Amino acid sequence: MIAINGTAVLIGFAMGAAMSAVFFAGLALGMRAALRSAQPVRTLILSAALRIALFLGVGWAVVSQVGPWAFAGYAAAFLILRLIVTSLAKDPAKDPAKD
Repeated sequence: MIAINGTAVLIGFAMGAAMSAVFFAGLALGMRAALRSAQPVRTLILSAALRIALFLGVGWAVVSQVGPWAFAGYAAAFLILRLIVTSLAKDPAKDPAKD
């Protein structure tokens, strides 16, 4: 039977939730900056590169310090926050349920 390290999963989840919040906040800031920029593609590429590097770097550090089960929590937190953020970011004007 596989022994699951619950503490590592919870640490990974907590760090993943915090980093996911930073990731999506950076996405929002990057989109706003790109919409005001004369060169939006450059702004979006820089924003994406910084966000991805930070997210993966912290994830690697957490997994190397806590253990491989932290990766499961880290990934689960990202997926859950992604679902929440995308559902909150939908345009209410295009919501067919309000018609």
